[in-house]
Amino acid sequence: MGSTQQQRNVEPHPVPLLPMKDWTLGRYMARRLVEIGVNDVFTVPGDFNLLLLDQLLADPELELRGCCNELNAGYAADGYARCRGVGACAVTFTVGGLSVINAIAGAYSESLPVICLVGGPNSNDYGTNHILHHTIGETDFSQEFRCFKEVTCAQVVIQHLDGAQELIDRAISSAISESKPVYISVCCNLPNLPHPSFSTDPIPFAVTQGPDFKRSVLLEAAVEAASRFMNAAVKPVLVAGSKMRVAKAGQAFEALADTCGYAVAIMPDAKGQVRETHPQFIGTYWGCVSSPCTAEIVESSDCYLFAGPVFNDYSSVGYSLLWRKEKSITVQPDRVTVGETASFGCVLMKDFFKALVKKVERNTTSFDNFLRMYVPPGNPLKQREGEPIKVLTLYKHIQAMLTPENVVIAETGDSWFNCQKLHLPEGCGYEFQMQYGSIGWAVGATLGYAQAAGKGKRVIASIGDGSFQVSAQEVSTMIRYGQHSIIFLLNNGGYTIEVEIHDGPYNIIKDWNYTGVVEAFQNGEGKLLTYKVRTEEDLIEAISAAEREKDSLCFIEVFLYKHDTSKELLEWGSRVAAANSRPPNPQ
Repeated sequence: MGSTQQQRNVEPHPVPLLPMKDWTLGRYMARRLVEIGVNDVFTVPGDFNLLLLDQLLADPELELRGCCNELNAGYAADGYARCRGVGACAVTFTVGGLSVINAIAGAYSESLPVICLVGGPNSNDYGTNHILHHTIGETDFSQEFRCFKEVTCAQVVIQHLDGAQELIDRAISSAISESKPVYISVCCNLPNLPHPSFSTDPIPFAVTQGPDFKRSVLLEAAVEAASRFMNAAVKPVLVAGSKMRVAKAGQAFEALADTCGYAVAIMPDAKGQVRETHPQFIGTYWGCVSSPCTAEIVESSDCYLFAGPVFNDYSSVGYSLLWRKEKSITVQPDRVTVGETASFGCVLMKDFFKALVKKVERNTTSFDNFLRMYVPPGNPLKQREGEPIKVLTLYKHIQAMLTPENVVIAETGDSWFNCQKLHLPEGCGYEFQMQYGSIGWAVGATLGYAQAAGKGKRVIASIGDGSFQVSAQEVSTMIRYGQHSIIFLLNNGGYTIEVEIHDGPYNIIKDWNYTGVVEAFQNGEGKLLTYKVRTEEDLIEAISAAEREKDSLCFIEVFLYKHDTSKELLEWGSRVAAANSRPPNPQ
């Protein structure tokens, strides 16, 4: 897989002065994690990884965060990587590895560098006829390795100390350069053993994209073709996609927007990657469920530049977008395609935008058109006293909570559509998992993001009851580590997003006393605030308390009518259902 980032060099920290006997494989691994920005590893212990955990613990700059299960540890590493740029988890062989793999697959789909450490069998057991516990009962131990090959960009199994340093460094370098997860399995009898190579300087992280001369020629050609295309257009627009994060091109994209004057939209999975306070920002382009007037401006344009787009069935609303390839410039992290006739590889997105700024002419037509037709959406009316809470009212109050010190995490479901409509103040973050869409992700991701952010950001999470039941246990881990997130639990009796795609009795779930469950997790330890919300008055009281208790984890259960959904979900669900139900093509 080709690398997707600009050349990156990470200066190694000064090597700590440790006696040679203390430079073990596990201590070396810990030091490498700290050097790339990881200070917390999400773990579940098992007999194959206990020595490795001991060695990780010995590093004074690294903490282990015990999770309730491996899947949630992986989700937490995903959330941590969204905040810090890289995350890590450590589990045991096969039973742990095959449990965490769903979260690692999600991180792969979202282009997040996560280091997945697995404590493996004793090195002496490889190549024998031994049958080990925690395996499927075969003498071949490679099942886990083969599974991870499909969802990581690099896989290594460390069975010897010789060469271990190089294997570790190359795997970590791959994670950083390709912005994808990696798998590192360490035999359980090796982490506490020293080796001379562990006290030497690490292999520097460096990614190159071929000869400099070739890159400069291709960049110049791409900029020339794109600028001609854009300068000839009458009403061009810019649309940001999710892969701008991988390319670290957000600032360069905004500089281009400042220069060209075009209307600026985002795809739904890019929310939070462009300032919504930017003077030319017009909203989310999501086909028929776009922000008001945004689809009309984008789809009527005669030139749209998409920066890092992902066009899947969800982001395209069942493949119903009305854009045309011959009018588009598609900029991926390392490739630029202009219309249907020209494509330039080995061109890095950030470099391309910086060079394009010097060639593009200012044209405000698309944004002027938006201003002429845009009518700001109205605010929901204040509800009658005692009236059951409505979804529109809930998110009106969540909107009023947002500050630059927050990050919003939206779980798969109607939270996608309601949170997409929130207007983010400058500095307020936003995360959701659109490509993989694994329900239950948000609980672990909230844990991981909050741990990475510390007191710097307060997470506001919007999570449906069905999703919460998948991974609820990790709220206990949030309490354990003194986190102060605010979780809105939307209790509407089941999988509402599935109801709007295709309804059936399987979409109904057993109701829980959700605040009671969370209070049981607390068990008298840690700071926790819980509220049940049935009316607007209840909601105002709960939010007021949450904002006062800034050091407490706040869990607010909101009771909603089963069919009280956003209008966007109704439209989106119908179109996705139509796409799913297409008959087979004729043979």
